[in-house]
Amino acid sequence: MANHQVHDLTPAEVSKGMAEGRYLLVDVREPNEVAAEAYPGGVVVPLSSFDPNDIPDPKGQQVVFACRSGKRSVTASLAAQAAGLPYDKHLAGGMLGWKQAGLPTKAGA
Repeated sequence: MANHQVHDLTPAEVSKGMAEGRYLLVDVREPNEVAAEAYPGGVVVPLSSFDPNDIPDPKGQQVVFACRSGKRSVTASLAAQAAGLPYDKHLAGGMLGWKQAGLPTKAGA
C-alpha cells in the first residue's frame, strides 16, 4: 500500500488557488460549526459521516480539505487517499489560521 501523505497549504495559497479556480475547498467541519462561520466557496462534507464519494466532482480542480484547526482535514485527506482518491492537500491551521491571515468568512447557510 502506498504511503499516504498530506501536504500543507497556507491560507494565502488556498485563497489564491480558489480565486484562480484551481482549488475546491472541502470543509469537513460539522453543520453547526459551518452555520456559525463558513469558508466562502467551500463545500461541506462533515467528517462525522465522511464518505469520500460525497465529495463533488472537482472538475479538474484540486481538492483541499479544511476544518477548524487543521486536524480533521488531515484525517479526511488520508481517508480519501485510502479510498483511492488523489486528494492530498489540506489547509494548515484551518479556520483559525484562515481568520488569522485576515481572509473573509461568511455566515453559514
